[in-house]
Amino acid sequence: MTARADEARHPFSVRDMIAMERLASPQPSPDGDRVVFTRRVYDAEANKNFTNLWIVPIDGGEPRRLTSARASDTAPRWSPDGRTIAFVSDRGGSSQVWTIDTAGGEARQVTDFPVDVDNVQWSPDGARLAFSAEVYPDCPDLSCTAKRDKEKSDNPVKARVFDRLMIRHWDAWYEGKRNHIFVWPVKGGTPVDVMKGADADSPTKPFGGQEEFAWSPDGKSIAFTSKMTKNEAWSTDNNIYLASADGSGYRCLTCANEATDTQPAFSPDGRTIAYLAMTRPGFEADRQRLMTYDLPSGKSRALTETWDRSAESVAWSADGKRLFVTAEESARKKIFAVDAAGGKVGILVGDHYNTELAVTSRGRLVYTQDSLVSPAEIASCRIDGTEARALTRVNAARLQAAEMSRPEEFWFKGAGDDRVHAWILKPAGFQEGRKYPVAFLVHGGPQGSWEDHFHYRWNPQAYAGAGYVVIAINFHGSTGFGQAFTDAIRKNWGGAPYEDLMKGLDHAIATYPFIDSDRMGALGASYGGYMINWIAGHTDRFKCLVSHDGEFDTRTSFYTTEELWFPEWENGGTPWDPGTTYERWSPALSVANWKTPMLVIHGARDFRLPETEGFSVFTALQRRGIPSKLLYFPDENHWVLKAKNSILWHDTVIDWLDRWLKKP
Repeated sequence: MTARADEARHPFSVRDMIAMERLASPQPSPDGDRVVFTRRVYDAEANKNFTNLWIVPIDGGEPRRLTSARASDTAPRWSPDGRTIAFVSDRGGSSQVWTIDTAGGEARQVTDFPVDVDNVQWSPDGARLAFSAEVYPDCPDLSCTAKRDKEKSDNPVKARVFDRLMIRHWDAWYEGKRNHIFVWPVKGGTPVDVMKGADADSPTKPFGGQEEFAWSPDGKSIAFTSKMTKNEAWSTDNNIYLASADGSGYRCLTCANEATDTQPAFSPDGRTIAYLAMTRPGFEADRQRLMTYDLPSGKSRALTETWDRSAESVAWSADGKRLFVTAEESARKKIFAVDAAGGKVGILVGDHYNTELAVTSRGRLVYTQDSLVSPAEIASCRIDGTEARALTRVNAARLQAAEMSRPEEFWFKGAGDDRVHAWILKPAGFQEGRKYPVAFLVHGGPQGSWEDHFHYRWNPQAYAGAGYVVIAINFHGSTGFGQAFTDAIRKNWGGAPYEDLMKGLDHAIATYPFIDSDRMGALGASYGGYMINWIAGHTDRFKCLVSHDGEFDTRTSFYTTEELWFPEWENGGTPWDPGTTYERWSPALSVANWKTPMLVIHGARDFRLPETEGFSVFTALQRRGIPSKLLYFPDENHWVLKAKNSILWHDTVIDWLDRWLKKP
């Protein structure tokens, strides 16, 4: 890059982040020559996102646009003969299945059901489509669901009556509807509900997708993930079921395990189903083992029992001899190969953040890859990890225009003398000899981590671009550093993680002379917001704080959250059980010590940590006379997802930091 080009660059900001095109859902063609993917762009004038389908050759080359409607075209899947791509689009007003010839031309709507559909998949013979739809389990057909929806909509009385949990989940009230999987003949006919009558979801809510169901190679069966229990609010017992594609019934394959089983994937010969399984009921962040289920014998086997990593995506090699998975390791998400016979694990792709793994018929892997300095692009490598290359570079010009900080890593001795990992980013326009204020980021989860990943909500580059040193620590409880390290946060929320954060900050101050320790602000969301509330009562070293969707009172929040398994696991039981830690680690009990100015942010549709948590924090601050501000989003959930809301969020947060850390 020339000096003149470098001078023309501007510091990275939220507006650069919003402008990035988002690539996802790479799917290789049956012949392995091409990859279809989705490309989402934000139209600032319309204030809408539009997603279209594109195709790129497997050896690279110029991507070709396949669809161009100002709509949401998602979930692309190749027909078995490679001539047609099915996808889900809302261009007709509701979400239906459309198809388009891979050579180009106009898309055709192929379903016109009275309800929205999603997650389309071709049968192996190309004669049928499987899809998911949200229906009332007792309804005999889709028209019944549509009729009942209209009756509810027309009824002036909007009251709801419940007789069991869950009453709401993530950001939606429970209305009695469930995600079910249907099979429909492409030439027309009546869709068949393969889960008929089940008061359960597949894909599971709120985040399940196409990875949770799969056709058998002979087209006679569909394996799917579902939680069929009356205790779904406090159970993590997802299981793998095998359904007849004709709707004649289904059976549970993994019910002997009361922890999570998910992501079924048939072997090429159809005799084996690979899947992921946890072993500890009630623990959502347990290590996921790669399993195989032998259909003839009905026996399961753990392939990665001794591998101290948690497998995520699952894909078979064409010959059925290997499986490919992604897993977090040391602040990256890597790609691994697992021997299907013996379970030996080998690393294939070790850099950056790799997701949405698929295998081609020509012996290559296709996936998305992003990093702290680049949003996701489509990438590929051979199944032995060689010949890795990017297939797309759609954001190259945007990245060229924005100055981004080169991330650095450091390790330090944290709680229990364990080695703890952290990231540090220098501010835009960094000059040796100067000191800079600090944006100290605390991640959520808490079983998550700061990774080499381009995040669209908590992107460290947004703070570096605003002139801050960014420090992000992977404290005890973080993922990707061994299961024991992840487990260490249980019943210890304000203990080891807080110690790690303070020791890591001390280490950074002692190591990097450009840090101004008199001008530091801490900010975080979810568990990160909890930790900000905890920090407020336990140290005055920060000049300001930002708490987004943070837990205020661990005792009362148990009774308002929706996924009860989470607080029960983290605190060692219910609030009325002896020996639990709700009282010990509640930020509400240290409000008398609060002194630091705080910005509080909350969304009205956050049912994970309802808005009363944020209101309580703001009330405590105001009543104590502490400078404080509340940013409230009536149209957001636990996350801020809408583009203009995200811009307001970032502008408000940066202004708050600037007020306390930059202005005299």
